[in-house]
Amino acid sequence: MKHLFDTLFSPRRRALAAALVGTLTTAVSLAQAPAPATGAPIRIGMIEGLSGPIANTGEAVFRNLVWATERVNARGGVKLPASLGGNRPLVIERFDSKGQTEEALSVLRSVIDRDISIVTQGNSSAAASALIDAINKHNERNTSRQMLFLNYSAVDPILTNERCSYWHFRFDAHADMRMSALMSVLRDDKQLKNIYLIGQDYSFGQAVLREARSQIAAQRPDVKIVGDELHPMARVKDFMPYAAKIKASGAQAVLTGNWGNDLTLLVKAARESGFEGSFYTFYGNALGAPAAMGDAGIGKVIAVADWFPNVPTPESEAFYKSFRERFPSPADDYVHMRMQLMIESLAQAIERAGAAGGPINAATIAAQLEKADVTLAGQRARMRAGDHQFQQSLAVAVMDKQGAPGVKFDVEGSGYGFRVIRNLTPQQAEQPHTCTMQRP
Repeated sequence: MKHLFDTLFSPRRRALAAALVGTLTTAVSLAQAPAPATGAPIRIGMIEGLSGPIANTGEAVFRNLVWATERVNARGGVKLPASLGGNRPLVIERFDSKGQTEEALSVLRSVIDRDISIVTQGNSSAAASALIDAINKHNERNTSRQMLFLNYSAVDPILTNERCSYWHFRFDAHADMRMSALMSVLRDDKQLKNIYLIGQDYSFGQAVLREARSQIAAQRPDVKIVGDELHPMARVKDFMPYAAKIKASGAQAVLTGNWGNDLTLLVKAARESGFEGSFYTFYGNALGAPAAMGDAGIGKVIAVADWFPNVPTPESEAFYKSFRERFPSPADDYVHMRMQLMIESLAQAIERAGAAGGPINAATIAAQLEKADVTLAGQRARMRAGDHQFQQSLAVAVMDKQGAPGVKFDVEGSGYGFRVIRNLTPQQAEQPHTCTMQRP
């Protein structure tokens, strides 16, 4: 028996068996590895302010989109049949609008000249509205070179209501949806009696204040609006006069849709003026606002978003840690789930268009994008075909010191983070629409 064992399992045969197992393991690993993306890149033209007063927001968006495409490309790119070019990588190409609507339209022509059929933009509803009109006209005149517009941040409700377009898809919750989420918290603040409304003087800022007046009247008629004003967008350098008016009004809270430097400078001026009230914000959780407010913002700065780093799930934590590994500088700490889901939705739609037999163009991708249903890091969202408004969860969070219960991660190395205090499911966040979609 010992001789038979030694013969069957001699050192030489054991070595051969190990080599065979190693070969088989390598073969299996190669079979499981994603095929490289060797086809022509699918280019996405990002039109955004990359210079001027809101350049920081444009650069932050670019990092998000690059990270999202890297994830798709790491798994082999967009998977298409060989007849349609095989696996193809996604590539983001930058176009600087300088934060101006006319410049956005000008660089759109450059995008068209470079034969890029997918455009993305978000930081300015005014620019988004102009781009929708321009792309609609272009697509009517150039049926063989049609374009898609993917919107990640322009949240004027009209863009998926009265002015909805088959070629436009919005991946952020619009202003009325965000306002409703904020109001679910404001409604319960029984100490609040006086509130000050302030916003940027353009379509989005106007829409925010209009909806704020409506929802406060409906849900908290006992709350008095003691200030209601708009200021020039991205032009005010000193917000102290506004802060002085806010303090003098006796307001216990400020509600604002401000973003970028207009928010950072506003909250900084309010702190320096001695204002001790709360801030109900759309974007108070990033781009310098927490650091500007400091300890004065603890328990008082409230923000609404599609996702926060401190969403208490293992999938969310792993997702955020992965982003911080890719962009370790605190200055680059600006990650949005919706931008990741947008790229995932696009990849899904292109693959489905390919599986349906192609060709791959704006029309065939749009037909599949209407049915997008994606999940990432435990967050599931879908596109509503009726108005092309993405349906996803919303969360409301309050600022606190890092290390406080529910605040594992801070923002931009500030030492302050946001604790989630209210979660709305996609069904709870959803609102009716007035879109009459005109399909080609």
